[in-house]
Amino acid sequence: MTLTPLVLASGNAGKLREFHQLLAPLDLDVRPQADFWVADVEETGLTFVENALIKAREASRVSGLAALADDSGLEVDALKGAPGIFSARYAGEPKSDERNNARLLNDLIDVPEGSRSGRYWCVLVYLRHTDDPVPLIVQRSWEGEILAHPRGDGGFGYDPVFWLPDQARSAAELSAQEKNHFSHRGRALRALVEALAEQPGGS
Repeated sequence: MTLTPLVLASGNAGKLREFHQLLAPLDLDVRPQADFWVADVEETGLTFVENALIKAREASRVSGLAALADDSGLEVDALKGAPGIFSARYAGEPKSDERNNARLLNDLIDVPEGSRSGRYWCVLVYLRHTDDPVPLIVQRSWEGEILAHPRGDGGFGYDPVFWLPDQARSAAELSAQEKNHFSHRGRALRALVEALAEQPGGS
């Protein structure tokens, strides 16, 4: 059986593994954009949706294939939605999870526990081709609170400071399997799989 090629607009090896596993039922050959010499594109959008569209469109244009992109980040209510679309570079360049977390905790130093609500967002965009007039867009959130101090050694990004009250653990204290089940990206990917399966002609 020939698998349908799909380019993932990301160079993140962890994301590629997750996408491979969750998209397996659709008989897709998920390939990283590096396989097609797709360079990282400047994310000039003002929303997660806009940035995901920019990345997917560039990957599709260069590769000539259907493309999938995600844009994700953390939204903290006490910071009026920050770091938001700037989550990956919240503490500036070069990107650093440790420095991003340090800045976030410093920005919240005067905000008491119980007032540190926030959520991860993941937006996925699927384009059948570069000029697809009806891109498939899925978004999911993951509710939590921001800790005063990091906990756990797993995950990445803001996971060590992202507290899950219903689990009584930080995201960094979850196993990879648990995180894929509960997380914004895992839930968004499962929703995307369902949506693709319902499209005319499947994926």
